[in-house]
Amino acid sequence: QVQLVESGGGLVQPGGSLRLSCAASVRIFTIYAIGWYRQAPGKQRELVATIISTGSTYYADSVKGRFTISRDTAANTVYLQMNSLKPEDTAIYYCNADLRATNYWGQGTQVTVSS
Repeated sequence: QVQLVESGGGLVQPGGSLRLSCAASVRIFTIYAIGWYRQAPGKQRELVATIISTGSTYYADSVKGRFTISRDTAANTVYLQMNSLKPEDTAIYYCNADLRATNYWGQGTQVTVSS
């Protein structure tokens, strides 16, 4: 079983930055892919960014050029650096570990972008 703990959310003004962290209870190189998802009120959960075990990354069009996903294998942690935040980025952000046969979710961290 994989436990994921997100942190780093909060309230930020438009144009500001936040860095989210996802700490895994296992060595992350054993995980096929780790992704960040978000869910805004009244909307479906959507994929924001993902990093594959090879190091390849994927970004949703809405965050390309503003968000960066990275990992620290020694710390078993995946990060999401979010810059130039917009009000529409407001959501609960979840970390997901895809082990192909199954996947695990963290508890989520709230990100609110508002002036």
